[in-house]
Amino acid sequence: MDKFFDALRGIGLKRGPRRVLGGVLGGIADKLNVDPAFVRIVFLVLCLLPGPAVLVYVAGWILLPDQDGRIILEGWVAPKGIGPGGPGSGSVGPGAGGPAM
Repeated sequence: MDKFFDALRGIGLKRGPRRVLGGVLGGIADKLNVDPAFVRIVFLVLCLLPGPAVLVYVAGWILLPDQDGRIILEGWVAPKGIGPGGPGSGSVGPGAGGPAM
C-alpha cells in the first residue's frame, strides 16, 4: 500500500493552499499555472452536465496529498492502535500487563 501512496505523491499534484472546500481545484490550478477561479468555473459548468464531476472531486480530495504530503485515504487505512513496540506492547491487548485472571 505504501507504493500506491508514494506514487500519488510522485504525481506532483497537491491539494492547493488556496482552498474553498477541499483544495482539489486550487491544486489543479497551481499545477496548470492558471487562476483558481477559472478552474472553479469550469468545474461548476461540468457539474451542470451529465457526468460524475462531484464524484471525481471527492476522489481527488481523498487521494491527492495536501501541502504537507498527507493523504486522507492513507490515514483511513493505516493500522490503528499499534505502537512502536508492535502488537501487544501497548496498554491494551494480551501483553498489556494488566491483572491476571
